[in-house]
Amino acid sequence: MSATTLPATPALRRGWRARLRTEASAGQVLAALLVAAFLIAFLVVPVVRVFAAAFAAPGGGLTLVHFADFFRTGLMIESFGNSLYVAAMSVVVASLIAVPLAVILARFRFPGAALIGTLGVLPLVMPPFVGAVAMQLVFGRNGTVNLLLMDLFDIRLPLMEGLNGVIFVEALHYFPFILMNLTASLSNIDVSMEEAGQNLGAKGFTLLRKIVLPLALPGYVAGASLVFVKVFDDLATPLLLNVTNMLAPQAYLRVTSVGLGDPMGYVISVVLVAVSVAAMAGSALLLRGRDFATQQRGGGGLARRPMSPGGRVLAWCFVVPVLLLVLAPHIGILLLSFATIWSFDPLPDGYTLAHYATVLRETPQFLTNTLLYCGLAGAIDVVLGVVIAWLVLRTRLPGRKLLDLLAMSALAVPGLVLGIGVLRTYFDVHLPDGTSLATSWIMLTIVYAVRRLPYALRAATAALQQLHRSLEEAAENLGAGKAVTLTRIILPLMAGGLAAAFVTSFATAAVELSATLVLATRDVEAPLSYGIYVYMQSSAGRGPGAALGVIAVATVAVCTFAANRIAERERSRRMRAGGTGA
Repeated sequence: MSATTLPATPALRRGWRARLRTEASAGQVLAALLVAAFLIAFLVVPVVRVFAAAFAAPGGGLTLVHFADFFRTGLMIESFGNSLYVAAMSVVVASLIAVPLAVILARFRFPGAALIGTLGVLPLVMPPFVGAVAMQLVFGRNGTVNLLLMDLFDIRLPLMEGLNGVIFVEALHYFPFILMNLTASLSNIDVSMEEAGQNLGAKGFTLLRKIVLPLALPGYVAGASLVFVKVFDDLATPLLLNVTNMLAPQAYLRVTSVGLGDPMGYVISVVLVAVSVAAMAGSALLLRGRDFATQQRGGGGLARRPMSPGGRVLAWCFVVPVLLLVLAPHIGILLLSFATIWSFDPLPDGYTLAHYATVLRETPQFLTNTLLYCGLAGAIDVVLGVVIAWLVLRTRLPGRKLLDLLAMSALAVPGLVLGIGVLRTYFDVHLPDGTSLATSWIMLTIVYAVRRLPYALRAATAALQQLHRSLEEAAENLGAGKAVTLTRIILPLMAGGLAAAFVTSFATAAVELSATLVLATRDVEAPLSYGIYVYMQSSAGRGPGAALGVIAVATVAVCTFAANRIAERERSRRMRAGGTGA
């Protein structure tokens, strides 16, 4: 009898399984080391280099003199105060828009609820720096609204002047974060809590103020903290509105004008990171020690009630202006992309397709580069997200949760700070053609991937959590190893969630500008967001810039629609599978 036909004895089977476990363990360690090396090289080291430069003494060692200089410089103090003011006021204005909309969506049977829900997230499709240009055309000093107001009433609204313009644009762009989180939180409140309040005599606004909104506070705080951090770190919107007395523009201007040797740019970067971390930690401390749990089972949610005729009129009086504001940037950028001349008139003088022909003929690389860089970044994020999620949820590898925390920490690092850190770390590393690694398209792709990794990781984690371990155990009992189980069982079942993660990473990377402005130095290797910014710097180029903006919005819209469709199809598939299994 040949060796190949010998029966497998229990001892042989135990030895084979032991070797398999050893190989799997070695594979887990190798995967963890590769992911850790990637994150350390392109996230930890650049950020540490920024911090080291901020604290470095001229003669060696550490010092706080650069921070003392920061707080002694009038422009820096003004910029710090302006950034805090703009971020805080953006949260206030965004809340004034989002909270009433969320209450209408979650509490009442409103005939326009579906329209509000759809258009309420529309601002997120347009990059804020594109919206800034459009808002200038519509609400600027010589924009459509002010020209009409001057003709009719001889008044002018300073909506887009200075810091007010930044607040207006940022609040309008980011209010959907509060709307989505608060709506979800309101929908999860146990209806019995509302009924108990009504039985004790609370009704109307009192019931809303005392019972409903306090129970929904976690959703509001989550959305508000996200708005604050996003606005505080934003670079492109202030730059396009010519507002430079804020921290992010000052950091960018110091690095690009003074150079990498100037410590003030690094000090500002440290302040940006510190405030971002403090804002997220503060939101957690605000909710600490307070109980928001309810007894509901099955997702009861608030009881939706019909509106009275008067209430419906009031609701529409609020909703219609909000929807017009939501649509204004999209309409403005679309008109500008077709306009022959649009200056000192409510509407363009004429319309043409020449701007689209210009960008497609002269700068097609902006679109092709975006597809390449963001596609690769999305693929990297999916791979890293799957590996980290698998290590955290399916292994007992020491340090696996630290790996997850390290990947998620990218949320606290502004794109500007990461770009500056990468520039300082890898500027002197050269590729074979002599190009600096820091300013190459390879590094731009990697930075996009690092910045968007948290989105893909959370999607991969959620998809893997919904797969029962029994499926993997069944495969292993049939002789499949860990690698085979991962590639033949786990990944196919996670395909819907991973596809949604890919398009989310792709869409958000396509409009990344903060890191792009720091790292992109040549038009031939620049992506779409860089092209929009360059065109928008001159009034003569705003038509082609608007055309690129429309292309960017269409790209993000298609990706967002695809992500939602994939996620919805995946939910329907799981529901059908669950029904069949029942």
